[in-house]
Amino acid sequence: MPLDTLDLSVLAAIVVALIVFFTKGTLWGKGDSGSSTPVSSSGSRDLIEALNENDKKALVIYGSQTGTAEDYAHKYAKEFQARFGIPTMCIDMSDFDYDNLPDVFEQVMGFKLITFFMATYGEGEPTDNAVDFFECVENELVDLNGLKFSCFGLGNSTYEFYNAMGKRLTQSLLEKNATMIGELGLGDDGAGSMDEDYLAWKDGLFDLLKDSLNLEEKEVSYEPSLKVTEVSDLTIEDKQVALGEPNAKYVNPKSDDDIALLTTGPFDHTHPYLAPITHTKELFHSKDRHCVHAEFDLSGTNLKYSTGDHIAIWPSNSDEKVATLLKALGLTSKKDQVIDLKSLDSTFHIPIPTPTTYETVIRHHLEISGPVSRQFLKSVVQFSPDETTHKNVLSLGDDKDLFHKEVTSQYLNIADALLKLSKGSAWTKVPFAFIIESIAHIQPRYYSISSSSLSEKQTVHVTAVVENETYPNVDHNVTGVATNLLLNIATKQNKNELALAQHYDLDGPRNKFSHFKLPVHIRRSTFKLPSNPATPIIMIGPGTGIAPFRGFIREKVKQRANGVEKIGKSLLFFGCRNSNDDFLYKEEWVDYAKKLGDSFELITAFSRETEKKVYVQHKLLANASKVNELLNEGAFFYVCGDASRMARDVNNTLVKILVQERGLSEENATEFVKKLRVSNRYQEDVW
Repeated sequence: MPLDTLDLSVLAAIVVALIVFFTKGTLWGKGDSGSSTPVSSSGSRDLIEALNENDKKALVIYGSQTGTAEDYAHKYAKEFQARFGIPTMCIDMSDFDYDNLPDVFEQVMGFKLITFFMATYGEGEPTDNAVDFFECVENELVDLNGLKFSCFGLGNSTYEFYNAMGKRLTQSLLEKNATMIGELGLGDDGAGSMDEDYLAWKDGLFDLLKDSLNLEEKEVSYEPSLKVTEVSDLTIEDKQVALGEPNAKYVNPKSDDDIALLTTGPFDHTHPYLAPITHTKELFHSKDRHCVHAEFDLSGTNLKYSTGDHIAIWPSNSDEKVATLLKALGLTSKKDQVIDLKSLDSTFHIPIPTPTTYETVIRHHLEISGPVSRQFLKSVVQFSPDETTHKNVLSLGDDKDLFHKEVTSQYLNIADALLKLSKGSAWTKVPFAFIIESIAHIQPRYYSISSSSLSEKQTVHVTAVVENETYPNVDHNVTGVATNLLLNIATKQNKNELALAQHYDLDGPRNKFSHFKLPVHIRRSTFKLPSNPATPIIMIGPGTGIAPFRGFIREKVKQRANGVEKIGKSLLFFGCRNSNDDFLYKEEWVDYAKKLGDSFELITAFSRETEKKVYVQHKLLANASKVNELLNEGAFFYVCGDASRMARDVNNTLVKILVQERGLSEENATEFVKKLRVSNRYQEDVW
C-alpha cells in the first residue's frame, strides 16, 4: 500500500529525530551562532582529548540559555588565565561528552580546576544545553573523587526556584565526592546585582585559589584571543564581506543547498528565518507610550509553533547607538573599513562572520545598549586616553557605591560612559579585539506568542510595549532594542509621521531585511493549555502578560468553530492603567465573548481610574469563590507578566483565597499551591 502525505511526513520526522539523537545535532552544529564548537582537530566529543590536544590545564563550562552565563564564563576564563598563567578552555556544556569527566585530573597532566557557570531556565529547569550534562552526572557517573570545582549560578530571586541549577549541580557533584573550592556564587538578576554578585564571588575565589592550588598571581594585562586586521583589498561591495547577515550561511549563498537552507531550514537558535512582517498596528491610544502588534509570516518554511510558545526576534542596534560607540572608539571615519578576524587561541571561536567591518560588528553583533558594568570599566581602564581619565575610571572601578552613583543610576551604556568619563575624548587606544571580547554578543529577544497555532497556522503574532523610559535627573531616554525596532517598522509600514527615539537600518545587510523582514526562530514552551478542551482555565495577565492568553482564547474560539462540543470555562483577569489608553485588544474581547458565550469571562483592573490603585490580584481576591469553584473543577491556573511583584502577589493572593474559601491554614494553603505547580496546574510565563 503506497504511503500517503501524512505517512511520509511522520516518517521524515522520525528520521530527523533519530539523526538528532545519534549525532547530538552535530550535523548542523553551532559554528556560526557564537557558541563554541568541539575543539579537537578530529571533531571528537572526547573532553580529555580536546584538553590534551590544546594543552589546557583548566576548564570553564557554561550552561546558558540567553547568552549571559556564556558571557560571564568567557570573561572569567580570560581573567583566570591572565591572572594565574594557566591555559584555560571555555566550552558550551553541550559540546562534549562527560563519561570521562572523573579522569580529567589524572589524564591531563597538571590540570588544576573546573569552574561551572550555571543559568537557571524557566521554573527551576536546566538550560537547553545542560540537559544531557545533568543526565550524565546524575545517572551515569558514580565517583568524582579527586575532581576540584567551583561554581557560579545565575538566577533571579523573584522566581520560586532561585538559582536552582547552580544549587543542583553543586549538590550532585559533592554527593559524588568532588571537592568544591570556595562557595557557590549566587548571581541575582532579580535584584539587579548580577555583576556585583559575580565580582564579589570571583575576587573571593581567586584569593582562595592562590592558597588551595598554590597558584602564583601575575599582574593582569590584556591578552587578545583574536587578531583584528584591516584589509585593504576588499570593500563593502565585495560579496564575501559579511555586513550583518545573521550568520555565515547568509553571506553570499551559492549552491541550491545553500539557498534551500535559507528558505526551508531547519531554523533554530543558531540559524534564524528571515520572516516577513505582514501587518503591524498600534495598540495604545497614548501620545507618549506605544505598544506594537506585529504579525510574522512563516508560510513556505518548515518553521512551526504551538500555542503558548515564544518567538525570538534577532535585533540590530539603532543608528544612534551605533554612531555613539563609533565616536567613543574614534572609528567614525573608518566605519566601513573591512577587517579580518582570526583566532589566536585554538579553543576560541569567533562569533562573527569574517571578513566584516567595524560598523557591522557594532550594529549587528554586540550588546551595546544595556548598562555598562563595573567589571568592564575595571578592564578598559588600561586603555584610557589620558591620565586624568585613567584616575577617574580607576576610582569608579574600585568603588561600587561611587560607580552606582555616577554610572548605574544614570543608566549609562558603554559608549555613554566612555565619553562621559573622558569628557568627550575618543578612546583610540582600545583594541577592537578587546571590544569584541569584552562586550556580550547581542542576543535574541523572546516574546510570548499572542496568536493560536490552531487558528493562525502560519502566522505568529507579537504584542510588545515599546521601552522608552525617562528617569529623574537623567538627561536621556532609556530605550529597548527590539521594541523600538518594531516601532520603527510599524511607523514606516503604516506611513505614520511619528517622532522616533531610535532609528534603524530596516533594509539590513544587502537589503536582506527589506520589505519588513526580521530574523526569528521559535522557542518551545511548557506554558500550554490543558489537553482536554473541557478543562477550565484561570488566567492572570496584566499589560503584555495578556499576550499568550489572547492565543489561548483564540484557540478556544477556533475549537468552538470546529465543532468541539464541551469547552471549559475561561476566566481571564487583565490589568492596565486605564480603559481608554492601554486596554490591549479591547474590541477583540467583546467578539470572543459573543462566540464563546458563558464559557468566557473577562475581569479587568484599571489601576489609574480610581483613587486607590486596583491591580489584578485585588480582582482575583474579589472573585475568590468563583476561583475556588473552578479549581475544584480541576482548573489550570496561569500567570504571565512581571515576576518581581505581580507574580508573587498573585501567588500570595491564591493562598489567601484557599484559606478563606476552604478553611485551610496558611501553611496548608501554601502547600496546596505548590502541589498545583508540581502537577503542572499552576504555570507561569514571567520575566
